[in-house]
Amino acid sequence: MTHQDHRYHQDQQDQQDSRDPYRLGPPQAGSAPGGGPDAVPRGDVLRMLLWTVVVLSAAANMVLSFTGAAVALHLASGVVTVLAVGALVVRALRGRR
Repeated sequence: MTHQDHRYHQDQQDQQDSRDPYRLGPPQAGSAPGGGPDAVPRGDVLRMLLWTVVVLSAAANMVLSFTGAAVALHLASGVVTVLAVGALVVRALRGRR
């Protein structure tokens, strides 16, 4: 193996080791304290749950609109959506610090 080939393979390995944190793929080893290499960080689970709540409550609000349900149900669904979106915004702003 020539020096150039060795350097090329080393550069490829370095690129794989320094993965983009926004890239979809398996979690990186040691990403959660006390967890194994397949552990998902708690923040990722919470963010996914909040997004699930946003989608489900918005869909529920839309269904309630088409069925002509009571106004109290619309308000409850809207409040849940707003609170979940607010929590996502707060988490995003805190994560920038």
